[in-house]
Amino acid sequence: MSLVRLNIKGISYSQTQNGAYALILNEVDGERKLPIVIGAFEAQSIAIALEKEIRPPRPLTHDLFKNFADRYEIIIKQVIIHKLVDGVFYSSLICERDGIEEIIDARTSDAIALALRFKAPIFTYKNILDKAGIYLKVDSSKEENEDENNVLVEDIVNDDLETNSSQEDYKLQTIEELNSMLQQAVIDEDYEKAAKIRDEISKR
Repeated sequence: MSLVRLNIKGISYSQTQNGAYALILNEVDGERKLPIVIGAFEAQSIAIALEKEIRPPRPLTHDLFKNFADRYEIIIKQVIIHKLVDGVFYSSLICERDGIEEIIDARTSDAIALALRFKAPIFTYKNILDKAGIYLKVDSSKEENEDENNVLVEDIVNDDLETNSSQEDYKLQTIEELNSMLQQAVIDEDYEKAAKIRDEISKR
């Protein structure tokens, strides 16, 4: 199976789940986006790694892992999102020490937080992107304003904004209704909602 490289597009607030965020990964040589729902702590850690100017006074968990790995000369060569089951993404860290390569299982949010700290590339398999990716053509004018939808690092660090805790019960919807809702969520660029609808469709 062929690997597809991904870049981090941004982090958005969850519109349906209190305290959650949607991490948006972008296909490097394409226009598909892969939304992944992550927790507040992981969102904070990823946002801090993306924003080079912000350095926490004490190491976060992922910083501690990086310091530990550096001390024992362990490097993370790449991260692979290798499986998708019932809306849950599974990832692996490809590590190397003394020329010996090891594969370590990890949550996708943790794997990406570490990939940023090790400057390691992020990949997924083409069949996963075909199944879970959202294809979206973006106008150049919208592309310029797209960053306005991304969460500011300070917002995640402070986390003092209220989120909408109302959750739609997608289980009551038909497949046709879900597909229509998915298309509307993509048009609205509500990737976190689109991911949840996509996951419900996949379960059926």
